[in-house]
Amino acid sequence: MRTTVHRHLGKVVAGAAIAVAGTAVMVGITLPGTAGAEGTAGGTAGGRGGAQQAARSPGDGRAAVPPGVVAAAPAEGEKGTGRDPLTEDETERVERIALNRQLRASGEDVDGDRGPQGLGVELAEPEADELGDPKAPRRADVAFYDYRDDTLVTRTVNLDTGEVERTARQQGVQPPLSRDEATQAARLLIADPLGAGLKADYRDATGKELTSPDQLLLNSMVYRAAPGAQPAVLDRCGEHRCVRLFPKVKNGPWIDARSLVVDLSARKVGALAD
Repeated sequence: MRTTVHRHLGKVVAGAAIAVAGTAVMVGITLPGTAGAEGTAGGTAGGRGGAQQAARSPGDGRAAVPPGVVAAAPAEGEKGTGRDPLTEDETERVERIALNRQLRASGEDVDGDRGPQGLGVELAEPEADELGDPKAPRRADVAFYDYRDDTLVTRTVNLDTGEVERTARQQGVQPPLSRDEATQAARLLIADPLGAGLKADYRDATGKELTSPDQLLLNSMVYRAAPGAQPAVLDRCGEHRCVRLFPKVKNGPWIDARSLVVDLSARKVGALAD
């Protein structure tokens, strides 16, 4: 049995979980023994070998050039009806529609790259005058967080027409964090001097150095500043996108990092008083 390591910053917590004040948002959690590794989409050679070996030119054995084929236009994919959950095809389609050229060019994601950070897609509620109408159009709300000016951008897409019907922009609104945001928060914490305790605890638990977020399973929750409750570096949390992490060693213990907060907007780390 591992011995619990107590430090000012980051301590290994034995057991399956830690008690957390507030509601944590699960990001990429895999419980030992309950799930395997994620499958990766891999292409197959279905029928290609036979097609490449067929149609040889007579006499010289070289492959003849196959006739050209005009690719069909991509289908819209599987569609839901009424208040059915969005299908995978619908989700992918509205994401492409919502992230138009203008939004992609003006926005910034959590890594500082062009285009806002995608947060998720949900089936939109029907309009007031459409309640009970079985023929009411299906719509989807696509949410982005623009780190350029700390704005939540929500675009409503009509699934029937493929048009963006409205765009809402809000500041000071902090929805649950995406997987990419939790990963970036862990990356910033590992690189910061305040992450020394986290790295030491990981080394105690595994005998290895912690160098990448990929070595951890991450829970995360948004942190909002309260007057006098945090160091000045975190005073803008709520206006800024800030996160508390609850990391777990893969196939190992949790590491208590509740006192550490990462300001993703400012790319800074602060420590809350014990």
